[in-house]
Amino acid sequence: PAGAAAAAAAEPLTHPYRPRSRSPPRCWLRSNPYQDNLLRDGVRRFLQLPGEQTVLILHAKVAQKSYGNEKRFFCPPPCVYLSGPGWKLKQEQLTARDTGEAGLRVWGYMGLDSMGSSLMETQKLSFEEQPDAKGFSCAKALYISDADKRKHFRLVLKLFFSNGQEIGTFHSKLIKVISKPSQKKQSLKNTDLCISSGSKVSLFNRLRSQTVSTRYLSVEGGAFIASARQWAAFTLHLADDNCPRSEFPLREGYIRYGSVVQLICTATGITLPPLIIRKVSKQYAMLDVDEPISQLHKCAFQFQGSDRMYLCLSTEKVIQFQASPCPKEANRELLNDGSCWTIIGTETVEYSFSESLACAREPVSPVPLIAALQLSGGGDVAMLEVQGEHFHAHLKVWFGDVEAETMYRSPKSLLCVVPDVSAFGSDWRWLRYPITVPLLLVRDDGLIYPSSFTFTYTPEQSFLPGQQVPADVPQDSDTLLDSIHQEFTRTNFHLFMQS
Repeated sequence: PAGAAAAAAAEPLTHPYRPRSRSPPRCWLRSNPYQDNLLRDGVRRFLQLPGEQTVLILHAKVAQKSYGNEKRFFCPPPCVYLSGPGWKLKQEQLTARDTGEAGLRVWGYMGLDSMGSSLMETQKLSFEEQPDAKGFSCAKALYISDADKRKHFRLVLKLFFSNGQEIGTFHSKLIKVISKPSQKKQSLKNTDLCISSGSKVSLFNRLRSQTVSTRYLSVEGGAFIASARQWAAFTLHLADDNCPRSEFPLREGYIRYGSVVQLICTATGITLPPLIIRKVSKQYAMLDVDEPISQLHKCAFQFQGSDRMYLCLSTEKVIQFQASPCPKEANRELLNDGSCWTIIGTETVEYSFSESLACAREPVSPVPLIAALQLSGGGDVAMLEVQGEHFHAHLKVWFGDVEAETMYRSPKSLLCVVPDVSAFGSDWRWLRYPITVPLLLVRDDGLIYPSSFTFTYTPEQSFLPGQQVPADVPQDSDTLLDSIHQEFTRTNFHLFMQS
């Protein structure tokens, strides 16, 4: 399920609170005291009142190549969502600074990564505000011609404020180029085009093969709709059809026709009832086909346990349609146009940053993305490797509002010394429960890159034999402070990483 947290235990730290007297190596990055205080104040303000700005790019995993003068526009079209309170804060800052600029807005350009810097070769994006306060735009006229011989490419998004200030450059994930949907029976030996359980997909319907009639399965106001403007990404899960419908355990593997599946909207979490996915051939649902599903295949979704009822669209509504049986062929059922969907895998990439507290005029890109954490060592030298993408030498790792000694290793790796828990204040001496702090990356000009990762210091709940800690400890008792400090120092602590 989206948003579920995963935790992994790491080595215990035998002396987690011992002050570090050694100086960091020269290759470690750390601010000077004045900069450190400024940055720490800025990070504290961000943690108290987050001014986050998020750029979310949704796009298909594959793109069909155009030949000659034709233009096969990417379907579904790449979409961009802007969310977070930081956008409004930054616009207010710029408006106050540039008093002549009224109604400051965000706009951008999107194109393929081989197009160079010419804005004439890209599509301009203007963002409209939605009821949920998110900015939305999509690139409906992008395509890849047969003159481009690549097998994979990326989309490039450049964002600006309307006063001309550049926000940054953002890339999509890799998109695979295909000639046309595969008509052959798919083999699991070639999994590039197969769709696996737990992956994200989009569904669209094109009546009479007309581009202007394309409708996308989406969610609006808590209900499923067929939208001509926006599309939703759905997590497609395999289910065990032998279990009760209320339990619906999820399974791993590749999706085959005839499987029971569940569609879950990635944005809202709203789900459809269990469905049996069927192959569509010439407007017939094929009941005896069990081959793997491929990208851009035509398929239908039969409601499990129903009498030939299928997921169907009627203009902008999503309804149920009852298929007609074929008297001569029991393994087929006749569908209408609205019950025939095209399925395609989708990708999502999200960039988060906060420039509301920064004075930088430089673009926010490259925006670093954290993918995993790796803890090593213990005691005074517990080290954390931050793994991901788009790292550079001007980044430092922060544990909450505490800066860590950071070393840049590569665009995919940063190494930092885990701060002693005493860096989070004197109150640590009284605590007997885990302390969890968010992990941030901070650029040396004050730009903050939040992440979904947290770091937890967890004490072992044990005391030395015969040693007691009073329930009520006077705040001004140095003797008791020292004794508690010694007791904590002798107690092993564990670190846990969570994402």
